[in-house]
Amino acid sequence: MAAQYKDYYNLLGVNKNANDEEIAHAFKKLARKYHPDLNPNNKQAEEHFKEINEAYEVLKDPQKRKLYDQLGPNWQQGQGFNGEPGFEGTHFTFNGKSFDGSGFSDFFETLFGDGTKRGGFGGDPFAQFSSRQRRGSDVEAELFLTLEEVAKGGTHSVTVNTRQGPKTLQVRVPAGFEEGKKLRLQGQGEKVRGGVAGDLFLKVRYKPHDYFRVQDRDLLCELALTPWEAVLGTHANVRTLDGTVEISIPPGTSSGRKFRLRGKGLGSGQNRGDILVQAMIKVPATLTSAEKALWEQLAAQSSYVAR
Repeated sequence: MAAQYKDYYNLLGVNKNANDEEIAHAFKKLARKYHPDLNPNNKQAEEHFKEINEAYEVLKDPQKRKLYDQLGPNWQQGQGFNGEPGFEGTHFTFNGKSFDGSGFSDFFETLFGDGTKRGGFGGDPFAQFSSRQRRGSDVEAELFLTLEEVAKGGTHSVTVNTRQGPKTLQVRVPAGFEEGKKLRLQGQGEKVRGGVAGDLFLKVRYKPHDYFRVQDRDLLCELALTPWEAVLGTHANVRTLDGTVEISIPPGTSSGRKFRLRGKGLGSGQNRGDILVQAMIKVPATLTSAEKALWEQLAAQSSYVAR
């Protein structure tokens, strides 16, 4: 059966003089209404969603729209038209949902599809379409790093899944790279025959740490102190991402007091955060008779009132 003409303007509910903003607004409104995620198991809604996507793919592009307007309902007179190659691989998304060019109608494919399926259309004013190069889809993945790896920076091995199968790459991560930001690896996404590969975007994630909690670029940790260390003062070793440092605990330190180690957190250069060390006074769960007697003696002689 011959492909039927599709009125893209009617599908989007706009007139032929609609500007780009009106077309985009109409598409978004209809896409929200017919999106498959909002209409589960509704084949009719899914087909209509594909139709409005197809219409928008044409009307948002000035060159394709111009060609569509020129040929109009009489498009079959130009079946020999040598259109833009590779539209059968077109990939588009809406609200995270992916759709491939295989969902386009026969009308769209005949008008804009792979030129190898149709003969030439000598002297066609839209022959410049054939020079546009296809591009593969971008790929997103996550890269999980320890805080020590983030602090030092360096090269890491990552394996991502593509349509061509698993791919292992060596990725250099700058020191102090912020969690949630993405590294872009150009040309490492999906490949496409006769065109250029898409890009790979790696989102950096921090692995949970056994000692530190992350707060923006600062790191938070706890330092356990005995009651006498808190009262009399002491020196204590504290872990950092670069090794161990010694800090001084002044006499009369209460539980919850924080000590700041500047420039020992995440980030790089002048933008590196700090480590915040919170004193936590720990008491023995059990006492010997001698220890208990000493605590009782202290309690009897001390004039300190905590509350």
